[in-house]
Amino acid sequence: MPARSGNQFLRGLKDGRQIWVGSDRVSDVASHPAFEGAARALAAVFDLQHKFAADCLMPDPETGELINVSHMIPHSKEDLLRRHRGLERIAEHSVGTMGRTPDYVNVTYAGFAGRADEWGASGNEIGAERLVKYQKFIRRHDSALTHTIVHPTIDKTKGDVPKAGDDVALHRVGETRDGIIVRGSRMLATLAPFADELAVYPSLPLPPHSDAYALSFCIPMATPGLKFICRDSYALSTNAFDNPLSSRFDEQDAFVIFDDVEVPWDRVFINANLSVHNTVMMTSWYPNIMQQTMIRAQTKLEFAWGLATKMTESLNMYQPATFQMLGEMWAYAEFARACVHSAEEQSHEVANGLWVPNGAPLTALRAMLPTWFPRVAEIIRLLGSHNLLMTPTRSQLDNPELRPHLDRYLRGVGGIGAEARARIFRLAWDFAGSALASRNEQYERFYLGSGGRNQQQAHATALFSRERADRLVNRFLNEPLSPPQVNGMSPAANSSNEITRRSAVLAR
Repeated sequence: MPARSGNQFLRGLKDGRQIWVGSDRVSDVASHPAFEGAARALAAVFDLQHKFAADCLMPDPETGELINVSHMIPHSKEDLLRRHRGLERIAEHSVGTMGRTPDYVNVTYAGFAGRADEWGASGNEIGAERLVKYQKFIRRHDSALTHTIVHPTIDKTKGDVPKAGDDVALHRVGETRDGIIVRGSRMLATLAPFADELAVYPSLPLPPHSDAYALSFCIPMATPGLKFICRDSYALSTNAFDNPLSSRFDEQDAFVIFDDVEVPWDRVFINANLSVHNTVMMTSWYPNIMQQTMIRAQTKLEFAWGLATKMTESLNMYQPATFQMLGEMWAYAEFARACVHSAEEQSHEVANGLWVPNGAPLTALRAMLPTWFPRVAEIIRLLGSHNLLMTPTRSQLDNPELRPHLDRYLRGVGGIGAEARARIFRLAWDFAGSALASRNEQYERFYLGSGGRNQQQAHATALFSRERADRLVNRFLNEPLSPPQVNGMSPAANSSNEITRRSAVLAR
């Protein structure tokens, strides 16, 4: 089946999955108030790939059917640049506010399939074969996947990964003729209400004797025993004027409970194999997926700068301090763009024919985003000041009694009417100050690890390519320490002569 349409995507959500939000078990995701807006936005992503087919679609390498370019297994720099165009189209749709559009997991599994040699190590050849077949399945069915890789935290003193005997974390409890039985919980299944399948794959390495937790598999969302407990919805309404972002782009996050779930054998990629679990994420996964996520981040930063600029222009805010803050925001967006460009230009083959971007600039960028994104939101709130709170609603603007007053007292400069001004500042508030904005800031602070952990990792990664830095430093540390000559004499000799001269002067 070729790339799906939005209507096909929406029809696929009616499968009996157990989605809970508040006290509701949701029977129809696409029509529930908490999910309706985001369901439509994601349907638009599926339609978008046909609208921009030249950027977003490519022939399946085996069937020739058109598939989304995010399923590509890159084999050259040209492939990565080709994929960039499609990923950028998707990022622009939500201006980067949706961190887990389907292309994220698509890129992940394309990278996994491209490194079947890693997945097939340590006696896991059958698991690797299943994974390659599964990647073909999701690309040909244009499936949307959520994933859950974070272990729940009960006692932080015990660490971030489960140890033998942990009955809370997801683990294997048995097997049948048809598959394995798993029990426990995981998080943070972003996009869960809207996905077709759930992916479980490794994150942090596990300690010895924790083989039961060393798992990787994918199963349909409606698999018996799966329960998804969603956080509070930030989709306050479907009114795109009042809530231009939160009405459409609340991608949701969910806690996943596995209540003795049976995973069919053909969906099991790692079955209590600690060695494979602890190694498959260590090489090509990070630079491969970072292309997708950093294109999204750069798009979001550029949008933020453009929005802040519109805000200041609407009120003639042309003070030097304003320009300074706008310049700071632009610099973040440009640094992000340059990092992605550098990584793609320096791409290389890692093994097995798979090409990935250079990880160093993407690692540096990832380490700084938890600082940059909160700062960007802060700048928008500083520039917007009280104006972010003085934004009439759609219903108020439509009220014939209120409208003349709003047009007079809440207009902008240069012919910007009250409605246009309200659109600008409501968009800014939804990006930087609303409930959705707070969730997005928290998301960016801990996206693929905290800022502190990512900076530590950045330094550890940099130590593998420190030759030039060492050369620059060692030039000074290793040079001879003999004193320099002045007028053919050492400083000590010159000093002695000066003392003799001064003594002679005093004697006279």
